[in-house]
Amino acid sequence: MAIKAEYIWIDGTEPTPQLRSKTKILDEPSTLERLVGINDYPIWGFDGSSTNQATGDKSDCVLKPVRAFPDPIRGGDHVLVMCEVMLVDGKAHPTNTRAAAARTAKKYKKHESLFGIEQEYTMLKPNGNPLGFPDDGFPAPQGPYYCGVGETAITGRQIAEDHMDACLHAGIGISGINAEVMPGQWEFQVGPRGLLEVADELWVARWLLHRIAEDYGVVISIDAKPVKGDWNGAGAHTNFSTVEMREDGGYKYIEAACKAIGAKADLHIKNYGAGVEDRLTGAHETQRHDQFSYGVSDRGASIRIPWQVSVDKKGYLEDRRPNGNMDPYVVARLMTDTVCSAMK
Repeated sequence: MAIKAEYIWIDGTEPTPQLRSKTKILDEPSTLERLVGINDYPIWGFDGSSTNQATGDKSDCVLKPVRAFPDPIRGGDHVLVMCEVMLVDGKAHPTNTRAAAARTAKKYKKHESLFGIEQEYTMLKPNGNPLGFPDDGFPAPQGPYYCGVGETAITGRQIAEDHMDACLHAGIGISGINAEVMPGQWEFQVGPRGLLEVADELWVARWLLHRIAEDYGVVISIDAKPVKGDWNGAGAHTNFSTVEMREDGGYKYIEAACKAIGAKADLHIKNYGAGVEDRLTGAHETQRHDQFSYGVSDRGASIRIPWQVSVDKKGYLEDRRPNGNMDPYVVARLMTDTVCSAMK
């Protein structure tokens, strides 16, 4: 029986890379017999001149499979194949941010870094207005929408539910969903997972979200500030810990991590997604993009230390600055590099 393998990759669109995918039919008996591990999936190619990753005279780019997931949309034995983009000479493509993340994961493996990423997103009508917004104005102010229930508070629940079920079927480490502060805005969480695992799974979860929304005639936006004015932006709050932070006495490592990240605040901000200045204004549960702070239970800080962590004196920290449109390979790599390189 033939297997439909949906090869998924990240393109070279700037300032925010987009997801691309195409279907490969795997039907040769010799190939099907070997499909045990990810290295058994064949490499493939694509036209990089159509994805902002090559020029027309040297257009070929290579798709190298890195993770495979059961396909919850097609079902059966069909699969989703997350790929990294390579050059024809076997080197990582300049847009391939996974390669650098893999080097960091290997370098600091002993610290056993774990991540949980809270992906906020906005459901849009084809005309660009968020679901729940009238076409000629604005809904009631923010207040009843966050984790709300009922027709006047919630829109798009079925998409969020279908997406959660699809992620579970695919084996993605989704740990929850909730309606967010602005109408039409939702969040799902992936983790706890290691550096590469959380990034791979977040990208595939994003692909599934876009694909499922197609069936409802809805557009998914992960833009940092989809609606200007007195409305919350969309973030990707990133929860992070090392084994030292999670063990007894770990609070001193958490505080040290906050200080290490603060020392490189500008570097992180520059790599936390497009439009970060529009979202991190000091309002709407954010610290300003040009200031850095950390504190217990403070959602207006750059980094929040959860209240329970301060009680237990161990656990994790939450960097609240990454945008919804951030690249998880980049953010997870930076956090690991910054914190683990500062450990004595």
